[in-house]
Amino acid sequence: MTITGNIIDLHQRRIFHGRITVENGHISQVEEIPGFSSQYLLPGFVDAHVHVESSMLVPSEFARMAVVHGTVATVSDPHEIANVLGEQGIRFMLENAGKVPFKFFFGAPSCVPATQFETAGATLDAAAVERLLQDPRIRYLSEMMNYPGVLFENEEVMKKIASARQLGKPVDGHAPGLSGEAARRYFSAGISTDHECFSYREGLEKAQLGVNILIREGSAAKNFDELITLLDFFPDQVMFCSDDKHPDDLLEGHIDQLVARALARGCELFDVLRAACLHPVRHYGLPVGLLQEGDPADYIVTNDLVNFTIQQTWIDGKLVAENGSSLIQPVDCQLVNNFSTSEKQPKDFEIEAPADFQKPMIRVIRALDGQIVTESFLAPAKRNENFIIADPERDILKFTVVNRYRNTAPAIAFIQNFNLKNGAIASSVGHDSHNILAVGTDDHLLCQAVNWLISHQGGIFAVSGAGEERVLPLPVAGLMTTEDGWTVAHQYKALDAFVKSELGCTLTAPFMTLSFMALLVIPELKLSDKGLFDGKRFEFVNLIV
Repeated sequence: MTITGNIIDLHQRRIFHGRITVENGHISQVEEIPGFSSQYLLPGFVDAHVHVESSMLVPSEFARMAVVHGTVATVSDPHEIANVLGEQGIRFMLENAGKVPFKFFFGAPSCVPATQFETAGATLDAAAVERLLQDPRIRYLSEMMNYPGVLFENEEVMKKIASARQLGKPVDGHAPGLSGEAARRYFSAGISTDHECFSYREGLEKAQLGVNILIREGSAAKNFDELITLLDFFPDQVMFCSDDKHPDDLLEGHIDQLVARALARGCELFDVLRAACLHPVRHYGLPVGLLQEGDPADYIVTNDLVNFTIQQTWIDGKLVAENGSSLIQPVDCQLVNNFSTSEKQPKDFEIEAPADFQKPMIRVIRALDGQIVTESFLAPAKRNENFIIADPERDILKFTVVNRYRNTAPAIAFIQNFNLKNGAIASSVGHDSHNILAVGTDDHLLCQAVNWLISHQGGIFAVSGAGEERVLPLPVAGLMTTEDGWTVAHQYKALDAFVKSELGCTLTAPFMTLSFMALLVIPELKLSDKGLFDGKRFEFVNLIV
């Protein structure tokens, strides 16, 4: 098979008219020939860091949607399902991913559980991580979120890093806000990337240390605008990633969107495409083609170097997407899960006001739109007789995390910026341990939302004060569904619209934001199933002060 077009050579940073010959899934010849074409041939896009589980799709369905946007490979951290099911969950991802013509490259999760301050469904110690890293399908050590463990040279943490380095596999970083000597020590341990920079200044400091900066634009965490200038000054140290992307956003685009935005901002074409295609392949040593002789025939075809509308996507010489339609067929998928808690009562969510507090003050989590960091503030509590209750008029709502792995009392806190007027939302996607998270305007609605998730073994749920419900079941580990990706995207979009129009939520991505409100390793104030947690001090704090 041969294909002719304007070939974008990312190695030599040039475009020439040429012909590519493909034999047995590999490129056997690249020839420069006279002429000009309306179509351009270039390497396929690679998402440099993603949790496939956050799309709520199993890998095979994620692949079916991603190829439409020119993505041929992902550097995938199965951290989410590992926190639910351990090695069994990782094996599930590998097995399902292997059924479709798409290049998933999974890492060995480094932090399961993410911290000792929450209850997860599994543990991966240093021996388990080494065992995973010895599997040739596991390409790297996933994000090392336990940066205090690195700084204090925790034995288990350092063993995991040492295993990766001995096997010649990269170690991904995760160090939000870390700077100065602490940052230098963290990355000198052999950690080579970071996708958690929230400001240009932070990204600049880390880039100057030689760190590869992954510019992230997900459904909730959006750092592109803050960081894209780094591409101008550190073009060989930048990659693009989505990290966490919900199905409705994946419906609209993937890495192609970041490419178009970077070009619209004025970034140089080859710098942009190298970040989107070349750098992940080189850094992680991926067997992904880059339009060189001998490479796998992984490439995309477009006639648009402005918006990068994808005409065709090819993987190993097989056409997998054309003109907005995926040619990858659905595959059968087994169900795996881990839910072991019983339904709750509204009284389980009550907070009794201390008798010696006439006007108690409470710590409140302030969610930030487009970020996974939070703020913290004190506010006077609203009382109803002897109980502290939600106060929708001030947008101070009740927030709960319910342990899904064992039957314990719910942890309760208060949160602002969801702006629900009368209703509740809940999800079994709760980074990193994936317990049940719910926000509501009163205890009865909160309980109703939590119990739906328990009875259905996972999903996302919304209910109005009038009793109207919207649901999306997630029977695979409480994180994913086996349904068609486009169907799921439209279901999720309808549920999202209901939460905004009927319940009044003003967040761009309510459920994605909710999922990060138990992510203890990201400051400032979060809630685990064990209590309210200060991410800066790395310790539990009292709700009532």
